[in-house]
Amino acid sequence: MNGSTFLKAANATVTLGPGTLRSKVNLSTGAVTGSLNLPPATGSFTELGIVPVTATVAFIQDGPATGTVNLSTGAVAVTSTITLQVTSLTVSGLPVPVGPACESATPATVSLTSQPGFSIVKGGTVSGTYTVPPFAHCGLVTPVLNLTVTGPGNTISLTLGKAHVVGG
Repeated sequence: MNGSTFLKAANATVTLGPGTLRSKVNLSTGAVTGSLNLPPATGSFTELGIVPVTATVAFIQDGPATGTVNLSTGAVAVTSTITLQVTSLTVSGLPVPVGPACESATPATVSLTSQPGFSIVKGGTVSGTYTVPPFAHCGLVTPVLNLTVTGPGNTISLTLGKAHVVGG
């Protein structure tokens, strides 16, 4: 799976993936549970429109993703909660220490829905919106992160490949 996310507050698009989505579908009820694994992603933007900032963020899933698949249409709706951990930060090309615990104070809730042409077997695009929660434990840069990247209106789009069916 590959994709991207647009961070509204930073006005920046960040490439995501490649990652994996492992899910189980109850073919009687349409219930879906799964785990989403994305590698850390690095994005760049400008602070106050002039200061270049580059951050690397790890995505830590907080419990399984849950949702439903419409057994008649194949449409999927899934919600996942993810803690965002800043692992690296540079400002004007200089490394800024963030410490090992610089992460969102609460997990972000990411809700994804399948887009036209999506097939649970053949794959396709899922997308949604989410809010980046405030960050904590980032040392002196905590207020800067909270002013520049947190807030609502962020979008995410992931392209899922063909399903690999496993007996179970």
